[in-house]
Amino acid sequence: MDDITALILDDHHAFRVGFARLDDARDEADLKAIWDDLALHLDIHAEAEETILYPHLVKHGDDGEDETDDAIRDHNKIRDAIEESKKHKVGSDGWWQAVGQARSENSEHLAEEEDEALPDFRRHAGTELRAELGARWLRFYGEHPRGAGLRFTDKDPKRYVEEHR
Repeated sequence: MDDITALILDDHHAFRVGFARLDDARDEADLKAIWDDLALHLDIHAEAEETILYPHLVKHGDDGEDETDDAIRDHNKIRDAIEESKKHKVGSDGWWQAVGQARSENSEHLAEEEDEALPDFRRHAGTELRAELGARWLRFYGEHPRGAGLRFTDKDPKRYVEEHR
């Protein structure tokens, strides 16, 4: 059984490793390769959560609506920082500032999700639902290799919650 919360935590670990790899990179080509993969993974992950997890968190959590609203806002900030990084030469001060913003926003988001949203969801969603969503999560990544067919755009948090409540 692939529990969606475990799969999400696997991605979170990959993000932490990716940012650490950026710290160790020493040339522009390495920075670009690492960041391009990491930024794409961050974008795909956000889309997967917004497609699969959050529509259920809204309904199955004590604070599901607030947690979902907050998570959508976090995703928007991460996406915005990724977009900002694309406006700068890799390795430049502006690029590092944008990447640092993405890292900071992501770190805050992971902590909130791991400490609040995921435990809340685990308490209220049965193992069958978590397994079903885990299977959908794996299919989502398979159906969108390297983000194919996905639009990485900001979403209105209040509207998202209203549409999924």
